[in-house]
Amino acid sequence: MHYRHYKGGLYELVCMATLESDLSEMVVYRGADGSIWTRPKDVFFQLVDVDGQLVPRFAPVC
Repeated sequence: MHYRHYKGGLYELVCMATLESDLSEMVVYRGADGSIWTRPKDVFFQLVDVDGQLVPRFAPVC
């Protein structure tokens, strides 16, 4: 599934993973340039304040 970052970048969710140190859920995702990133699941799906309005950090692209 593809997601657009609130600042405009397009990313593909690769998989969910478990962080070994505390067993928290992580999102593994790939940027349009092929770079691989990880972020805690709750941060990936978090709402962020943009000019006083809450928007998803990453919104699904249909």
